[in-house]
Amino acid sequence: MASDFGTEDGLDPIVEQVRAFFTSALPKTHLEPDQDYFALGLVNSLIALELVTYVEKKFAIRVEVEDLDLDNFRTLNRIAAFVRGKLAAAR
Repeated sequence: MASDFGTEDGLDPIVEQVRAFFTSALPKTHLEPDQDYFALGLVNSLIALELVTYVEKKFAIRVEVEDLDLDNFRTLNRIAAFVRGKLAAAR
């Protein structure tokens, strides 16, 4: 399914940018867009905090306390949806 956020290979660029964070934080791990890295035990509280900070800086959004619902950050696709929602709300 194509979207305004698709790349030539069909992957969401937001997903790819967040995947790059995980490639840096967890070098030997390749995550699929719908893999729950919390359920897999790959993310501890420090990495979760770094992820939130990365998302704020990379996409120039503010993650509010009420946004800190695990469901917003559980998978690459959920982060992409969260970021798109925040960007749309800022327009």
